[in-house]
Amino acid sequence: MKNMLNSFSIKVLFAALSLSGYLFAAGEADYPENYYDKVAIFLVAVIILAFLALAYFEGRQKPAAEKKKSVLWEKIKQYLTRSTPIEKENEILLVDHNYDGIRELDNRIPPWFSGLFYVTILFSVWYMIYYHVVDAGPLQEQEYAEEVRIAEIKKAELVKSGALINEETVTLLTDVADLNEGKEIFTKNCVACHAADGGGLVGPNLTDDYWIHGGGIKNVFKVIKYGVTNKGMLAWQNQLNPKQMQAVASYVISLHGTKPANPKAPEGDIWKE
Repeated sequence: MKNMLNSFSIKVLFAALSLSGYLFAAGEADYPENYYDKVAIFLVAVIILAFLALAYFEGRQKPAAEKKKSVLWEKIKQYLTRSTPIEKENEILLVDHNYDGIRELDNRIPPWFSGLFYVTILFSVWYMIYYHVVDAGPLQEQEYAEEVRIAEIKKAELVKSGALINEETVTLLTDVADLNEGKEIFTKNCVACHAADGGGLVGPNLTDDYWIHGGGIKNVFKVIKYGVTNKGMLAWQNQLNPKQMQAVASYVISLHGTKPANPKAPEGDIWKE
């Protein structure tokens, strides 16, 4: 029964560990809020069932096949560990190693441990030949360089697409082509509220020193992106991409100091960079 109990306990333990490792492997964001409560209840149920199974097997007569299997397993364990039975421990007792009653046995190194050590040696030889002699695979340094190269390409693509531009990273464009692009977007979408020359109609004057929500490229970009819905300013983030919003924000900044035909009275506070 003891062997069966140990064997069964080990199986239950490994099954529970494997299952819990699988269940807890993903990040918290991958599951509902009460997911781990359900997992904990499930694991407790597994443990209870395991003890019930143990109680059942305890009262069951051990079949001959299981006895044979148990003997075979004991032989395998003995082969792998070469452990010394308790009744023979006096034969390997180190009599001069006695520390406050704690005594030491001269056990031999378990064969499984020695085998594992030999495997590491063989692996190191194979690794050296594979990677350093015949150059059949890339070294870690080469893999790192390749991953950096690929990352740089992807970064350049993102920068080119404008995906990295937001209200924190946006910069003022001064190139004529970019300002012309911004003017085209402004003429198409903004003149109804701000007038073609930026002097302001329903919306504020964009040419003076006063800004309701702050001046500068970052504040202007932010207003264009998120809008001011309570005052009728649309959020353009779903209609313009980041590069287009950067271009039109830069064009709006370029209107500062110009002389509109019918400028609207100043609104907001004076803005100085």
